[in-house]
Amino acid sequence: METKGKKFRFGRVMLLLTAVSLLLIVGSFGVGYYHIAPWEILPALFGGDSPQLTVLKNLRMPRILAAFAIGGALAVGGSAYQGMFKNPLVSPDILGVSAGAGLGAALAITAGSPAWGVQLSAFVFGIGTVVICYLVVHRVPWNQTVSLILAGTMLQTLANAGVTMLKYLADPDDTLPAITFWLMGSLAKVEMETLGAAVPPMVVGFVILMGMRYRLNALTLGDDEARSLGIDPRRTRAVAIAGATLLSASAVCIGGLIGFVGLMIPHVARWLVGPQYGRLLPASCLMGGCFLLLMDDMARSTLTMEIPLGVMTAAVGAPFFLWLITRQGGDAR
Repeated sequence: METKGKKFRFGRVMLLLTAVSLLLIVGSFGVGYYHIAPWEILPALFGGDSPQLTVLKNLRMPRILAAFAIGGALAVGGSAYQGMFKNPLVSPDILGVSAGAGLGAALAITAGSPAWGVQLSAFVFGIGTVVICYLVVHRVPWNQTVSLILAGTMLQTLANAGVTMLKYLADPDDTLPAITFWLMGSLAKVEMETLGAAVPPMVVGFVILMGMRYRLNALTLGDDEARSLGIDPRRTRAVAIAGATLLSASAVCIGGLIGFVGLMIPHVARWLVGPQYGRLLPASCLMGGCFLLLMDDMARSTLTMEIPLGVMTAAVGAPFFLWLITRQGGDAR
């Protein structure tokens, strides 16, 4: 049972994160090469036709909403995976979803598919990679957690090899730059139609994980403890992987390969609200959205040319990762 003090603290944290999220979303409308003053944002959004409205509605709104949704999805997926595998260094691509999505996108780009075809191919290949990974280890008689990680690593290697081969064979003047640009991660070409297709799977994945939050808490204690509570670890892990994969695949298919969000944010959220998944998942969602939106604002305003979003998150995430692996006595849950 949660104490009243913990519930009150969680409520305050969520209220603060919600306020920060709203302020950051509104403020992000003013970031970009076409300058819009902060006091002009709301009048432009709710006013009549104007150049500012065109920029805000057609260019910045899809990008801002996509950054927030992708960041939240990756953070929630990372929180689930870290608890399932009892490992603080696990990220959403541990089972190969990102590598599979990259292979699917590269195949679609090489075949000359339109933008929606590239995103669909990335989504299907990302989910397919995780399904293959799970099927490979489904009948493994020994430690399923370890075998999942090993199978995921091998499938990542195979998918990355496929991407490398496609880049080697691609047209250097057209196809190769498109593949490279997608793999670096960017939200420059996100549209509202694309975002509308990706958000429902994210919502389904989040609902799945929130619905099994108490079982996820049990998994962090170990399989034997979970069984003693009447929970089937294999079935619970399979459903949780399905929910986290929906989140990760949906995020990757519209944003490309954006790393470290699902690794960093769950640790910060766990520090703020504790390890219980009923609190951790919503906090991770808001914090992940704020973080990636902030990174995207920096990516499109720091230099005269846009910095790939994957580069921005890596610049922050790599030092965090180095600190994390050298930390003594880290909590793996």
